[in-house]
Amino acid sequence: MLRTLDELARCTIRATDGDVGLVKDLYFDDKAWVVRYLIVETGTWLANRQVLISPISIGHSDWLDDIIPVTITKDQVSHSPDIDTRKPVSRQHETDYLAYYGYPDYWGGVDAWGEGAFPSGLASGSRSEQDAFRLARESTHSHDEMGNRPKQDPHLRSADAVASYHIHASNGDIGHVEGLLVDVHSWSVRYIIVNTSNWWMGHQVAVPVKVIERVNWLDATVSLALTREAVKAAPPYDAKTRLDRRQEISIYKHYGHSGYWDDAQIHARDEGE
Repeated sequence: MLRTLDELARCTIRATDGDVGLVKDLYFDDKAWVVRYLIVETGTWLANRQVLISPISIGHSDWLDDIIPVTITKDQVSHSPDIDTRKPVSRQHETDYLAYYGYPDYWGGVDAWGEGAFPSGLASGSRSEQDAFRLARESTHSHDEMGNRPKQDPHLRSADAVASYHIHASNGDIGHVEGLLVDVHSWSVRYIIVNTSNWWMGHQVAVPVKVIERVNWLDATVSLALTREAVKAAPPYDAKTRLDRRQEISIYKHYGHSGYWDDAQIHARDEGE
């Protein structure tokens, strides 16, 4: 199920005991192209503080009323580690955040969410297991000087910031990023929406993230392993309608790639062997 950034930004985060606030932005991993956190504006109940909500916390939603339910309480949110959303999120902050909620690291495995393809699997531990995990995490604070804390920097980027980045095809400029399409089952970013109107009087197209060659955050550019002609000839994207699987197959066929749903089936088969 695909949702745009604009759709997600209209959603209310609802804890088990009341509303937390509105989604303002997303932090996504620019290597795995997975949403790691929702940035939520809490409103007056928490002095307009912005907090992070991990997809690990998200429960089942029918997406009919712009409500995203989470399996945590408002009290847990109010005591969660502070975050300055104007600055990059460090791996240290992520470690503290995940330890606070009793969640395992997502960077410790080969899949998008560590040992699994979906974030919900990381929240399956019992409360006693989570408490034990949190205590184990806290005990590492006394060993910082020994290098036991994760040192590698995460690759977290603001979805709102990347919307407007210039798009470079292999043979020239082609437009700018208009938005993202997020799979709210796995919380993977599946497509960037490219607005081509500043190259020709064209249209918007959905470009799979697997054809992104690199993102230059200093120059605010996204480079594609595609020609301008390939993007120009791509099926148009209509922001007023939702992509169905038939349209997605057409998009991937145009770019000469297998769909992410095929990749998931191959992965599941390999896991079962």
